[in-house]
Amino acid sequence: MTEKDPASEAGLLGSIRKLATTLVGILQTRLEIFSTELEEAKLQLGQLLMLGLVAVFCLGLGIVLLTVFFVVLFWDSYRLPVLGVTSGVFLVLGIFAVLTLRAKSAENKKMFSSTLAELSKDREHLKK
Repeated sequence: MTEKDPASEAGLLGSIRKLATTLVGILQTRLEIFSTELEEAKLQLGQLLMLGLVAVFCLGLGIVLLTVFFVVLFWDSYRLPVLGVTSGVFLVLGIFAVLTLRAKSAENKKMFSSTLAELSKDREHLKK
């Protein structure tokens, strides 16, 4: 039977502990980055949703009032053409807004890109 040197065993266990501590530290850092990005995404989504709702409400009310104004203004002579033109204009603007929204949503950057970049760097360092 061979005897194990306590110094070499402590050295091996010490190295394993240091490695485990380092890995836990790296994991903790990556989770903190992920958590921060998740919080930022949540805040940004909430702000966009609130601003969007306020904009839709105000613009909708303004459009209704403007349409009523033009219909009343031209009530005696051109009420149907005014209704047709204003309806057409608002439909075209609505279609343009939907197309713009689709384009904007398609070009958004990937969520958690910083976390993914850091994990990719970690993987590359571990391969070396």
